[in-house]
Amino acid sequence: MAVWQLQDAKNRFSAVVDAAMSGEPQRVTRRGNPAVVVLAVDEYERLRMLDNAAAPTLARLLLEIPQDDGEFERLPWLARPLEL
Repeated sequence: MAVWQLQDAKNRFSAVVDAAMSGEPQRVTRRGNPAVVVLAVDEYERLRMLDNAAAPTLARLLLEIPQDDGEFERLPWLARPLEL
């Protein structure tokens, strides 16, 4: 992965985009620290789909809720009547 300083990336943005579109993500630094990665939109979409596929669905989460077998221990503070 190529690394660009921000000023160089701004000055040569077309080259950054062309390299990203050819399949090589481009890392841009600001003041020596990693700031962003420029990548082709098809690669971005592929990564988003992978991320979404790894996320559990609501149905899966609901099915994983532990089932109550009807036996539970009453908490002591619940045994007292509520004072209004």
